[in-house]
Amino acid sequence: MESIDFEKMNGLAPGIVQDARTGEVLMLGFLNAASYAKTLETGYVTFWSRTRQKLWTKGETSGNRLRVLSASTDCDSDALLFRVEVEGDGLVCHEGTISCFTRPLAVSGNGELEAAHGQ
Repeated sequence: MESIDFEKMNGLAPGIVQDARTGEVLMLGFLNAASYAKTLETGYVTFWSRTRQKLWTKGETSGNRLRVLSASTDCDSDALLFRVEVEGDGLVCHEGTISCFTRPLAVSGNGELEAAHGQ
């Protein structure tokens, strides 16, 4: 079993959440050792809230919980990928969308990113 290197980012590791059925990336959150342990224990993705400074299991109030079907780490063992089944109505983002990644960015021809306005 791989261990996660939480020390590279001061006790945190990014956790990417992907819908196992569609492959869509749903969200990104951060985990610490305690939230990772709770995720493994319960089978539901639990993050560390950097703003509230506490554990939170995604969907505990909305019902849109993320049941882990598989988990893997990257080659540096400092990031996580959770393939999940979404429970509830499927609206993972707190803004009422399926994915948190809904704000497009424009890429100019010279490779520079520009914020897309009015989208």
